[in-house]
Amino acid sequence: MRTLGLIGGMSWESTVSYYRLINEAVKQQLGGLHSAKLVLFSVDFHEIEQLQHAGEWEKAGAVLAQAASALERAGAEGLVICTNTMHKVAAQVQSAVSIPLLHIADPTAAAINAAGLTSVGLLGTRFTMEQDFYRERLEKSHGLKVLVPGEEDRAVVHRVIYDELCLGIVREESRKAYLDIIDRLVGNGAQAIILGCTEISLLIQPADTHVPLFDTTAIHAADAVRWSLEGGAA
Repeated sequence: MRTLGLIGGMSWESTVSYYRLINEAVKQQLGGLHSAKLVLFSVDFHEIEQLQHAGEWEKAGAVLAQAASALERAGAEGLVICTNTMHKVAAQVQSAVSIPLLHIADPTAAAINAAGLTSVGLLGTRFTMEQDFYRERLEKSHGLKVLVPGEEDRAVVHRVIYDELCLGIVREESRKAYLDIIDRLVGNGAQAIILGCTEISLLIQPADTHVPLFDTTAIHAADAVRWSLEGGAA
């Protein structure tokens, strides 16, 4: 079993999900008292959020690169950034270490392609929905057509993430708003929806809609476990 290094805290609410999902999968696959070999560096999300909204991505990337270096020194053999948005600085993080970074978009796209789907709606922060770093990877590297909500809907999705979900607040009215947005994406041709922010699964579950959902947190965690266990049993 390889040791995974988790860069978390963005938010800590979703990092808890990563820790749980990874350990549950290792226990399920290896049985007994097995658990995952993990090293966690949890950043102060306030600092990262301020840099995000100021457009100071290089400075935010430097914070995560320092975390990655610390994890490598602590014995991590592979890295997981426990958030979608901060994959904007994935290259900066990867350049700071000699161990591989397991990118969240790749297993997500693989799961969509395996399901035989080609057109997906993307929900996430404004940065993830509007900038190229995530959408282009899905489109150019994996051949998917990616649809995003309209301007007003993007504002709602972004606000709920930062003002509610990252604070552990789950509101029924926000769930309804998200489901309405999902319906509009489907009306525009989306065959499924990517929950492209690691907090969205706190709000929307498969039972809430008939539309296939691809939960990036669960997919990323499962891929990390697959990679870790390829390194051999404990």
